[in-house]
Amino acid sequence: MSSKRILYLFLVTLFVAYVFSGNVQAAQYPKKPVTLIIPFSAGGSHDLNARVVTSIIPQYLGQPMVVKLMPGAGGQLATAAAVRAKPDGYTLIFTHNFVDQLQPLIEKLPYDTYESLVTVCRVNYGPGMAYVRADKPWKTLDEVLDYAKKNPGKLKFASTGNWAAIFTFGALLFHRAGGIEAHFLPYKGGGPCLQSMLAGEADFSFFFPMPLIDLHKQGKVRILATAGEKRSKEIPEVPTLKELGYGTGYLMDRTVMLPRKTPEDTVKILRDAFSKLIDDKSFQRFMVQVGENIAYVDGPDYEKMRLQQRKEYTELVKTLTGK
Repeated sequence: MSSKRILYLFLVTLFVAYVFSGNVQAAQYPKKPVTLIIPFSAGGSHDLNARVVTSIIPQYLGQPMVVKLMPGAGGQLATAAAVRAKPDGYTLIFTHNFVDQLQPLIEKLPYDTYESLVTVCRVNYGPGMAYVRADKPWKTLDEVLDYAKKNPGKLKFASTGNWAAIFTFGALLFHRAGGIEAHFLPYKGGGPCLQSMLAGEADFSFFFPMPLIDLHKQGKVRILATAGEKRSKEIPEVPTLKELGYGTGYLMDRTVMLPRKTPEDTVKILRDAFSKLIDDKSFQRFMVQVGENIAYVDGPDYEKMRLQQRKEYTELVKTLTGK
């Protein structure tokens, strides 16, 4: 074989290796367990949803997915950790629209979530549910709000950190009810909020279907109103906030994100795995049983939604803060 022929074959081999090197690297991911950061405490709706996700997705990802709880500062501690993580696909964050899009408009943060994080997908959304402990005297949402109007600052509202989901739901409702003054009790996530309500420390709060619907049916709490266009099939006797005249906007998008500089091949593998998770019959049955709303949106489409949300939240901030 001539030297020219040998050189030609060598160059072709190098070219093929270069073209397919990305695919080879992608095939090697993941080589080890993947960490899913939860920005809140144990026992909250995000934690419970994440446990479902991580119990099923390994069969589609090929490696375990491990939950890491990082509560603090209304989700900012965990978000900062995700932003700083190595962009190799081994650190994800299970966050939501208020932490991702609203907080950066309120506070001067050391990161910009849109610039620093990219969406794997939206898994589902959680409709906020207004509730009280079952032994409280209020039978309807209007009775709670009437009490708050007549007793400024006395209604104790169990809240997550500033401008996280439960905080924002409360602020929005009190604004729409005529500028009610309530006493916000801050906790590190939905789990501690729920525990404070069950312990009688707080009077009123919001939470999400899992596990609130079960507690309602057990007679431990009384759900007074739900978010969404339609009533919950699990508790059809409970009116929606929209029906009662308090509008919409009490929905929390649960999204999986990771550092924006993560290689596209790795992001695609993760998106494919989550897409298969959404189609999994066991996952679907569990979500229906607990009253959650599977509402999968792939990464590129949710990126467009994020931009729109930021515009909407800019107006919301002006409304609630007057700034």
